[in-house]
Amino acid sequence: MPDKVLRKVFLGFIHVHILHHAKKEPIYGSWMIHELEEHGYKISPGTLYPLLSGMEVDGLLDKYEKNVGGKVRKYYRITEKGERVLFEAIDRARELFREIES
Repeated sequence: MPDKVLRKVFLGFIHVHILHHAKKEPIYGSWMIHELEEHGYKISPGTLYPLLSGMEVDGLLDKYEKNVGGKVRKYYRITEKGERVLFEAIDRARELFREIES
């Protein structure tokens, strides 16, 4: 049971991490998988791609396609709504972590 609870918590962190990178520059799925692995998150394409799609449906990310080496790659960039959500998430996380640390 704790694994399911931790997974839900970490998925929230992953959403914020995606928004953070999509604000810096457009991202694509396989790059994001490797980026998350560098931080200790093991996420499969079967988990990440529906997550990115859901964030697009929610208006947090915009998607566009680009031909890279003869293959179409889907890129995602943050939207204005995504930026608002990111800043709100950062503010709330800081507040919570300050309370937890004291």
